[in-house]
Amino acid sequence: MSLQGLWALITKIFDVCIVWLLVYYILKNIKNNVKMVLIVKGIILLFIIELISKVFNLYTVGIILEYIFEWGPLAIIIIFQPEIRSVLESIGRTQLLGRHKALTVDEREKMVCEIMEAVESLKKTKTGALIVIERDVSIQEYIDPAIKLYADITSQLLCNIFFKNSPLHDGGVIIQGNRITCAGSVFKTSMDPNVNKKLGTRHRAALGIAEESDAMALVVSEETGKISMAVDGDLEYNLTLEEFRLKLMEGLKPRAEVFYEADKEMDSDELDE
Repeated sequence: MSLQGLWALITKIFDVCIVWLLVYYILKNIKNNVKMVLIVKGIILLFIIELISKVFNLYTVGIILEYIFEWGPLAIIIIFQPEIRSVLESIGRTQLLGRHKALTVDEREKMVCEIMEAVESLKKTKTGALIVIERDVSIQEYIDPAIKLYADITSQLLCNIFFKNSPLHDGGVIIQGNRITCAGSVFKTSMDPNVNKKLGTRHRAALGIAEESDAMALVVSEETGKISMAVDGDLEYNLTLEEFRLKLMEGLKPRAEVFYEADKEMDSDELDE
């Protein structure tokens, strides 16, 4: 193979990799956005109907679908402009190496210890709380209007913020790295129709930020004292303290460490075989 042919092959591989990377991040962000998932499902349904109309020669249905496919993209852009903008912003804000990558093992363990101590205390006193930990996707839009703190994470500070007479107890706390960036943050609530109707605003806000980004949202219920965690668009309700701690530790691991552990597990499985 000549040098020119080799260079052409490399550029083609690079071209395909870029396309697949874009598709991956678009699908990843769509998965975490309930409205965008509904749009995609609707588009797939229309293609299925078009296929059926061609198989059974449904003339009228085919004509209607032609108009829908001709003007549909423009209608989707106009009607769902906020959702599309949200997905594009999420892709633009994503950091490939992760925001919490700089935390050492000791810093991570201390952070988990302080959060666990605070959550356990809040659970006992049935004090409502919402703690959001930023990961790879920036949530700066929720930080800017909030009350800035830039303080070290301590259980005492977290408990004081969510104390019922505190002016900040109704909002959420945002953690970046191993510091509390702000308090009193207000998040968009989830519009997912499948969410339990008994869950309050805190849980819906936690699920909302988990749908919009890859942040971890930790919730303590004011009514029951039960603890929950929302991550990757899912809400896990009524966790035990040990389950909560394990999920928190796992979620705070840098991506490189997760990949390293996965490789170790694969090597271990191969040795067993």
